[in-house]
Amino acid sequence: MRKLVRFPNPVNETSARLVAAGVVLQCVAFVVFRQGWQLIPLAYGFVARLAAGPTFSPLGQLVTGVVTPALAASGIPRTATFVPGPPKRFAQGIGAALSVGALVAWVFGAPTIAIALVAAITVAATLESVFAVCLGCVVFNRMMAWGIIPDTVCEACRDISLRHPATT
Repeated sequence: MRKLVRFPNPVNETSARLVAAGVVLQCVAFVVFRQGWQLIPLAYGFVARLAAGPTFSPLGQLVTGVVTPALAASGIPRTATFVPGPPKRFAQGIGAALSVGALVAWVFGAPTIAIALVAAITVAATLESVFAVCLGCVVFNRMMAWGIIPDTVCEACRDISLRHPATT
């Protein structure tokens, strides 16, 4: 069971960006239609990905099991890029907090707060999906630089040479 419930490290950057694109679509749908039930799969997806990466996330499963392999088979992208997992997990944690907060706000009759939280998720997910800028990862790395997150949490984040081992 331990292998089943773990966050991947490293993370396929293409898959992460595609999941972020799916999140953008979910967020836009909520902002347009303003149906509270739409927050349930959004929040569930973030909590599931926080707990175990794509394992229990329908969006994560679709992306890692279908979309990314289909793109790879077509030659897009030509090579997979892998990034450290801990910052991506931290970003999923922020998304979980914001999406669960939006769901709670909606349930308790504060739709403006819910929409604002979903808008924040939309901005962050758009930056990730379109520009490969992970705001959660930026915060994670700043917290490492300040000593709030110990270097042992992500050795590859501390030492960039660990991200791309030299070929011999």
